[in-house]
Amino acid sequence: MRPLPPLSPSILALCFGLLAPVIQAEPQVPIRLNGQPLQPAWETLAQDRFAAELELTKGTLELGTGEAEQKPLKPFQRHALSAGDRFDFDVVKPGRYRLLVQTGDDANLRLLPSRQSQEPVEQACQPWNGEAVQVPVAGVFEDGQRLRDAYSGNTTIVKDGKVELTPAPGSNGLLLIEAAEAHPERARDWRNATVYFALTDRFANGDPNNDRSYGREPDGAQEIGTFHGGDLKGLTSKLDYLAKLGVDALWISAPYEQIHGWVGGGDKGDFRHYAYHGYYALDYTQLDANMGTEADLRELIREAHARGIRVLFDVVLNHAGYSTLADMQQFGFGGLRDGMAQYLPERWTAWQPEPYEHLHAYHNLVDYDHPAWSRWWGKDWVRAGIADYPVPPSVLVDPLKGSLAFLPDFRTESETPVRLPEFLRHKQPTRAVERDGYRVRDYLNEWLTTWVREFGVDGFRADTVMHVEPTAWAQLRQQADQARRDWSEANPDDPLAGEPFWMVGEVFGHGPEISDYQSNGFDALINFAFQQEVAGAASDCLVRADKSYGHYASLLADNPGHNFMSYASSHDTSLFSAQHDLERQRGLASALLLSPGAVQIYYGDESARAFGPTGSDPYQGTRSDMNWSEHTKPEIAALIDHWQRIGQFRARHPAIGAGRHQQLSDQPYAFSRVQGIDKVVVVQSGALVNR
Repeated sequence: MRPLPPLSPSILALCFGLLAPVIQAEPQVPIRLNGQPLQPAWETLAQDRFAAELELTKGTLELGTGEAEQKPLKPFQRHALSAGDRFDFDVVKPGRYRLLVQTGDDANLRLLPSRQSQEPVEQACQPWNGEAVQVPVAGVFEDGQRLRDAYSGNTTIVKDGKVELTPAPGSNGLLLIEAAEAHPERARDWRNATVYFALTDRFANGDPNNDRSYGREPDGAQEIGTFHGGDLKGLTSKLDYLAKLGVDALWISAPYEQIHGWVGGGDKGDFRHYAYHGYYALDYTQLDANMGTEADLRELIREAHARGIRVLFDVVLNHAGYSTLADMQQFGFGGLRDGMAQYLPERWTAWQPEPYEHLHAYHNLVDYDHPAWSRWWGKDWVRAGIADYPVPPSVLVDPLKGSLAFLPDFRTESETPVRLPEFLRHKQPTRAVERDGYRVRDYLNEWLTTWVREFGVDGFRADTVMHVEPTAWAQLRQQADQARRDWSEANPDDPLAGEPFWMVGEVFGHGPEISDYQSNGFDALINFAFQQEVAGAASDCLVRADKSYGHYASLLADNPGHNFMSYASSHDTSLFSAQHDLERQRGLASALLLSPGAVQIYYGDESARAFGPTGSDPYQGTRSDMNWSEHTKPEIAALIDHWQRIGQFRARHPAIGAGRHQQLSDQPYAFSRVQGIDKVVVVQSGALVNR
């Protein structure tokens, strides 16, 4: 998903090699759907590696013909494949799936959901004419009980198992019904979490003095991939704003030190792409100067905790950042081709392409076989396909050892102790220390969990989870749990001391279902299905979410400890507000914030942040600056107020995220969520516009 830089000669050779046809016998794996044989077209990926696209309807998928007892086939999981094995998979969601099979000595298979088919929407969105509505609440609230609509503040009494209320103007016909009497504070539940993801550099600038750290300069054009100035102080200044949204967890970009220079952005190399997003790590032990100081981080966490907001770091175990001209010059690794130094200015990072070139052309100056590449991460640390470094396979061939977007792939699977990379041994400042017997993952895990132990970080959002061994994630979680306990013991007066660590993972394309990742350190995985299947339809008419709501709530109720995090917009997929439809943005507030399980607001979902410039990388537009200057516009202020009312309602009621779901009526659409003594009823009287 990240933009790709131009390829070194060795990587180009690898890529062309992967494209060469390989003639092999197709895997002999009988496949049946509901008892009927399927004959898929197999695609050869590499030696002994095959893939097939399966279009599946609801029912049972069976693989193999052995006499042994059938084993459950779990999506995303790698299953060893032996003669006589049989697997079955209950197809709940029809759609396209990708079956990966490896033959030979290490035979295995994996089933990956590729695209879910949309079932026909049967529910019609009836228009609401602004009148009072009757709502059945029997079985949830008792006759004679006084109830309150949290949106408008209006109250009523239950009579004959019903209440009558008029939705507030501007509510889109929404009623948020709760008991009117004061209720005791309920224990917080991560299944009801409201996580706010702020891409720190694009959110709020609290200290303009750090905007050009390490010589990072604006490009004077559209500033697509440059640093914009957002920092930790900026986050702290907006905590009250987040609290009003009902946010109880703040996911921030990885704040540790990123590569100092830029790479060519997009396919065309038409903009300078810096590591403003936090995915191109240089030194895990230092804060990036653009983000601020350690004092700034301590203040952010202290002030967030005072408001009941947890702070989550985005973390990366899969890869390091690219090499850049700036870092090569500063740290002395790599080298230039003979005679190329004359084409570089005194500060290499200030290099400009000729009119007939693009920014990828700087690679023509670099000698990727130079022996001084040993001064970078080194061949024992990463697969990079340069000098004597191992050549990574494609991620399609090996998701664990492959290079994602041609980034240097950490050798997290290696059991061999390694020295600290040479550039880190000489870098100042750094807290990286040589450790006897440490493997690559031991260093990475120690560096990441030190932020927990010393600063009180509450959790991690883990990037590219499917590209790192589960054992490495399990080790990270174990060390993070201990670091959290250590911090709590050292800070007993902090409001969140004693709370357990929390970890959510990104497995691209994963849905709300349980998978083995949650047995290897993860409390939850990001639910991509919500954006694909629910957000659009339910933002027009909430009743269209009911089947998904029921499915989500059942997964949580039937599987204690299970959780997932749903979202509608992200930095790696799409921005919901790019549709420029304020009514749908209002509808999204209901669809997302009333969904079972944890939910994630992407910064600006609540304020209709505009899609930004992209160059040749369409994902850059999802990372535009937060639209603070528009918050005083009446229509935007009203939109934010709408999100705040629903967000506060969610924050008061763990039952919304963690309770059992039951539809109470079709028209008006009403449902209840109940968790113990916490009970709510939600009503959408109808759409203001019949879409």
